[in-house]
Amino acid sequence: MATTEHPPPASRLRAWMLEGLSDMGRGSAQQPPTEPEPPHKGQPWWRVMCLTGVDYFSTLGYQPGIAALAAGLLSPIATIVLVIVTLAGALPVYRRVAKESPHGQGSIAMLERLLSFWKGKLFVLTLLGFAATDFLITITLSAADASTHLIENPHLTSTLHGHQMVITLLLIALLGAVFLKGFLEAIGVAFTLVGIYLALNAVVVAVGLWHVATAGHVVTDWTGALTTEHGNVFVMVGLALIVFPKLALGLSGFETGVAVMPHVQGDPEDTEEKPTGRIRDTKKLLTTAALVMSGFLITTSFITTLLIPEKEFRSGGAANGRALAYLAHEYLGNAFGTVYDASTIAILWFAGASAMAGLLNLMPRYLPRYGMAPHWARAVRPMVIVFILVAFLVTWIFDADVDAQGGAYATGVLVLISSAAIAVTIAARKAGQRNWTVGFAVISAVFLYTTVVNVIERPDGVKIGACFIAGIILVSLLSRLARAFELRVTSVSLDTMAERFVRDIASRKIRFIANEPDSRDAAEYRDKIEQIRVDNDITPQEDFVFVEVTVGDPSEFEAGLTVRGEVLHGRYRVLTLESSSIPNALAALMLYVRDTTDCIPHIYFEWTEGDPFRNFLRFFLFGQGEVAPVTREVLREAEPDRKRRPRVHVG
Repeated sequence: MATTEHPPPASRLRAWMLEGLSDMGRGSAQQPPTEPEPPHKGQPWWRVMCLTGVDYFSTLGYQPGIAALAAGLLSPIATIVLVIVTLAGALPVYRRVAKESPHGQGSIAMLERLLSFWKGKLFVLTLLGFAATDFLITITLSAADASTHLIENPHLTSTLHGHQMVITLLLIALLGAVFLKGFLEAIGVAFTLVGIYLALNAVVVAVGLWHVATAGHVVTDWTGALTTEHGNVFVMVGLALIVFPKLALGLSGFETGVAVMPHVQGDPEDTEEKPTGRIRDTKKLLTTAALVMSGFLITTSFITTLLIPEKEFRSGGAANGRALAYLAHEYLGNAFGTVYDASTIAILWFAGASAMAGLLNLMPRYLPRYGMAPHWARAVRPMVIVFILVAFLVTWIFDADVDAQGGAYATGVLVLISSAAIAVTIAARKAGQRNWTVGFAVISAVFLYTTVVNVIERPDGVKIGACFIAGIILVSLLSRLARAFELRVTSVSLDTMAERFVRDIASRKIRFIANEPDSRDAAEYRDKIEQIRVDNDITPQEDFVFVEVTVGDPSEFEAGLTVRGEVLHGRYRVLTLESSSIPNALAALMLYVRDTTDCIPHIYFEWTEGDPFRNFLRFFLFGQGEVAPVTREVLREAEPDRKRRPRVHVG
């Protein structure tokens, strides 16, 4: 009795781990939600912008230092190039993404609609690999930069120096602990953090500009050094264009900006089918965030380049990974600098939380629908543990170094932006908008060039991305293989003629013949019946109904089943249906007939010719092949009671 009342620890642990199992991603065009969605409740766009801002604006913690390392004295000019690309390229692209994908699916969903079959699934899995790179490196890079701000604080540097790896791992573990306990995206917290952080940055920028203005030699020294090193303006602009890909971190945040669309309030008359107000306000969100960030990028790159000695930007320097914090301590004192450090650490840590929430929202949206994730992947806690362990590994590989992770982060960001640019180009072309098509095509070319250059110069990013892609595809295919024999038909519906066939045959023993449709002439059905009777020693008096399955998209995992009845050649009753898998469709039909008639149906097959292993691969990839034994196995898994299981006969 004690055992019954108090389950063993393993059971309690399993229940806790799988608590709140999510069905995100199950809804699709084939399977509408069974319950109506609650009325949309959102927040004003300017508050939701701060949820994006914890990711986007927090890059100010390390972007000026990375820009100085990449471009040197050209950092302000290269940053202006980055701002132009942001406002003239990324912003128009994601304003169009918001219009085309207003429910937070982003550019991946837009591209998913363009491709079908396995090539579409593999393409989406590849993009998910780069998205995982983007979000996971956001977690690790933000934690590494937060630990840098903590260690370099004058009050703590003597105590914490040399412990960056440990501190970074502790911050990531703390992030995981919060999600294991239960995390709600607190827009109010994000609004507070972003407000304080931007205000402190505005103070640092204002003081920095004041020092630049009052110390006139700083500007003349900089311009003189530029002229001496690079000659003329045209050379400077050319070099700035060349180093621009290294500054691509400043483009992060746009994909998150689209992902938070469901939180935007919009207009009272908005509907899920036509969220006009939400789209308009999301465009305001994206534009405002881009303008604010652009202003800060230009001013911070200017003051950090002019006021910080070049050696301090390098590894081990006081400004490495914390250029603005260096200025805060240098010109506003350690008290203000400590407050600035605390604010930076908080927003960087919260950026990791935003990235984790993005991962937990993104993966269940696709993988379960493809049948490419175990059942526990819909639960938050197991996925949190997986992502935290991967983040530990990435931190260890990069030695918790902010500069070393910049390439991987930029690769993830650039691939997603490039895919978004390509998606909106195709959308504009389909809409017949010639000017927009040309414009978006040019933007796509710019981002593709930037991505390629970034990959060539910093291959770590694509290597990490390739590892994520390989891992996701391997786990996905293994999961699909493990779930191959699941009954994955979500619903079965029969038309009037099909219902009549089932009702008529239920008065006798229910016998179906699985037939692969060929010429569908009278001889085909006559010969098939004769063969089944001979193979199974059935008397001529027994009655049959043919079942024919046509394979649609074999890469789909779950779908509804529509059964149509027809009489061919005046005497042969045929049930026709379309599915992604012949065995699953036949098993689902047999169980439906059993449940509606309360009789056990029989279905007859002939053996498939050829190598069994090759036939199984045909079933796994193309939904056909070794039909008879797979149908029986699907039925066995779906109905453990042998007495109630439909009968499968093979001759």
